[in-house]
Amino acid sequence: MAEASILVVDGNRAATREQQVAAGGQPSGEGYAQVLQSLAAVNCDIVRPADAEVRFAPGSGLASYDGVAITGSALNVYDGGAHIERQIELARAVFAEGMPFFGSCWGLQVAVCAAGGRVRRNPLGREFGFARRIELTDAGRRHPMFTGKPTVFEAITVHRDDIESVPEGALVLAGNDMGLQALEVRCGKGGCWGVQYHPEYSFSEIAATALRYGATLIEEQLFADRAELEAFVAELRALMRDPGDRRLTWKHGLGPALQDESRRLAELRNWLQLQVLPFARHRQAPFVLEP
Repeated sequence: MAEASILVVDGNRAATREQQVAAGGQPSGEGYAQVLQSLAAVNCDIVRPADAEVRFAPGSGLASYDGVAITGSALNVYDGGAHIERQIELARAVFAEGMPFFGSCWGLQVAVCAAGGRVRRNPLGREFGFARRIELTDAGRRHPMFTGKPTVFEAITVHRDDIESVPEGALVLAGNDMGLQALEVRCGKGGCWGVQYHPEYSFSEIAATALRYGATLIEEQLFADRAELEAFVAELRALMRDPGDRRLTWKHGLGPALQDESRRLAELRNWLQLQVLPFARHRQAPFVLEP
């Protein structure tokens, strides 16, 4: 029996989800929920505010959940629009509830904006495939989200934007040459553990993402041509079969955080074990009157 219930907020529009599936990947919400359920005894419901207003089942609401996770997205938060504002407002409501909150890439950016920070188009360009040399700050080395993670590591990533200014009270937990890579955002009664990369992504999922973004990646000169991009996709699929492939881990500079699945998923596992499950047990504990 599941111990906790998590609301997964899919940040993508329907068209993007369909393109990811056509490229061999998974819909963002379903893929995220699948990973969470592989790590702990949790139930997941998925909402898609980029498509329409969020409507909960009769008799339930945001307070029915023990945690909320927001996925990545192809959207840019500074573009505005109802499909983006709905997600920011939902993040504000999560903060107000004081429940466990996690954001991957877009999810972190939404949390930052909800708490008063700013996101911009990264002047250094797109970070794609592997975020390299992510280094934990002093606060990051002490933070429970990174229990079991190396102090310097690589992570699967895809993003064009970064955090321009952090909200008041936020803890900077990690960064690399491309910008901030992890924060704890504090707002109202709540807090969000967020990362700019994708701990939930497998090598297979970023391979599908490479195919979906293909023309853009070539235009931005991250790949010389289609043949070079497809060779990269083939190597990602080989790493999916064998994450410890000596030739490919050396070629791409991948250390233990991507060779070992338990380390790759450490942030999500720690969030579930240290935040979501204790919150659920506390919420479900029977109220007993003292004599």
